[in-house]
Amino acid sequence: MSTATTTPTPVTAEPHAPAPKRRFRSTAITSRRPGWFTYGSLGIVLVAAIFPFYWSFLIGSGDQSTIYRDLTWIPGGNFLANAATVIDNPAINFWKALSNSVIVSTTTAVSTVVLSTLAGYAFAKLRFKGSGPLLVAVIATMAVPVQLGVVPLYILMQEYGWTGHLGAVIVPGLITAFGVFWMTQYLQQSLPTELIEAARVDGCSMIRTFWHVGLPAARPAASMLFLFTFVTSWNNFFWPFIVLDQQNPTLPVALSLLQANYFVDYSLVLAGVLLATVPLILLFIFTGRQLVSGIMQGAVKG
Repeated sequence: MSTATTTPTPVTAEPHAPAPKRRFRSTAITSRRPGWFTYGSLGIVLVAAIFPFYWSFLIGSGDQSTIYRDLTWIPGGNFLANAATVIDNPAINFWKALSNSVIVSTTTAVSTVVLSTLAGYAFAKLRFKGSGPLLVAVIATMAVPVQLGVVPLYILMQEYGWTGHLGAVIVPGLITAFGVFWMTQYLQQSLPTELIEAARVDGCSMIRTFWHVGLPAARPAASMLFLFTFVTSWNNFFWPFIVLDQQNPTLPVALSLLQANYFVDYSLVLAGVLLATVPLILLFIFTGRQLVSGIMQGAVKG
């Protein structure tokens, strides 16, 4: 009896179907050069911004006899002489006024940045009773005109004996409601709460958390606030003109003394205005790139 042996037939694997190709969206950003409309608009804005400086230089480089008679669009050659007359004028004490403006503007700008950043950090990231109504009350003070508080503020400075001193200009401007609102809004958007919680878990105190976490995040907005506050304090004329005297003025107050009662030499006045503008232009030139880089860095991190 024979047993039939069956040989197993080999199983051939069916070829797999090719996997479908995935299509990825191209993330390349196509760069397009701005057209004539963009350059034209920027040119108009540039001319509108430069024209007041050119007009001031045009008047300041002439003399009083030629301003009304034969004024042309070509600057004269008397600007250096007019600037020297303004600087050497004993009635305005130019260098003392310049140093006073530097002291007042720098002090108020630094104090506004520090105090506004602290207050903004507290309103944005700390939880305490009455924070919402208190922030609303701070913002509401921006709706009150400055002129309404001049009389009681002057009486208060007179009682303290600060009239005629720089403290009467510096102390009321140590912090502003706009600075608190600015820093509060920026820190709410750019500073994640998780970073603060991680720092507190690691054992950082409240001050160390602010110093190592909050302050680096607030640096771009603080730079812009410093610049805005410095320029505003530098150009402030109303309150220093009221509370300071002619022996201890700021630069805008001192330049106003160039105007006599019945005669105004506009060539000297505008030459002095350009001299007062030069420090601000230098400030923008030396800090503009750092401000833009800080803003871009904060935007990327946020």
